[in-house]
Amino acid sequence: MPELPEVETVRRGLERNVVGQHVRDVEVLHPRAVRRHLLGHQDFADRLRGRTLTGVRRRGKYLWFPLDSGDAVLAHLGMSGQLLLQPPGLPTERHLRVRIEFAGSELRFVDQRTFGGLAWSEGGADLPPAISHIAMDPFDPAFDEAEFARRLRRRRTGVKRALLDQRLVSGIGNIYADEALWRSRLHYARPTETLRRAEVVAVLSAVREVMAAALDQGGTSFDALYVDVNGESGYFERSLSVYGRTGRPCLRCGTPIRRDPFLNRSSFSCPSCQPRPRRARW
Repeated sequence: MPELPEVETVRRGLERNVVGQHVRDVEVLHPRAVRRHLLGHQDFADRLRGRTLTGVRRRGKYLWFPLDSGDAVLAHLGMSGQLLLQPPGLPTERHLRVRIEFAGSELRFVDQRTFGGLAWSEGGADLPPAISHIAMDPFDPAFDEAEFARRLRRRRTGVKRALLDQRLVSGIGNIYADEALWRSRLHYARPTETLRRAEVVAVLSAVREVMAAALDQGGTSFDALYVDVNGESGYFERSLSVYGRTGRPCLRCGTPIRRDPFLNRSSFSCPSCQPRPRRARW
């Protein structure tokens, strides 16, 4: 699933191209793409048609488009969602779900697996109520680092599980959690209540560093499903230090990287640089 760098890459591409655009027409080709709009896909299209997009914003892995009406369209890419800007008349993509037409371009929501979707948010221009429970991410100017440290250390769980909790801090997924923990030399099962303040600062700094580096390279693309608004892949996969490198030497000490099962996924770590704690929490 796309994480903060991938979603932010899409947001930046959209912001350069759709802000101020007037919606001339909307076509929902698959009702599942707007399944959270209980009044149906035609009502969704009717509400959006004629509106003007006034911005493109993000919280964690969600995007939303504030509208001139004070409402918003909330977007989540899911596992395979793509928001592509295309010239009108270009052949449609195989898994095109929603087409939003502007004067000289189209915004197309393409989603092979249909886990993502668009939703209408009444009065949601500032922050859609549906995502108000999601925490700020480490790049948000209002992110409170001291409060994050206090809340993290009050948890009774492993540090990676805490980093993946979008109610504590948003935008961090499996890939960047592993990369940040490797950079800060912490094992993923280290109990949060045992973390010293300096260790919390170190892991938060590592999260920012690795996600900023990923942003510079357009995010991480392991297959053709994640692309930016121009259909181009990100290249941060080439810079990963630990994720997906099972058995290959640690770039810091040379010890073979270890892969462990973790919450129906995997965790990658260096047995030497990130020793397993005696008292682990998963």
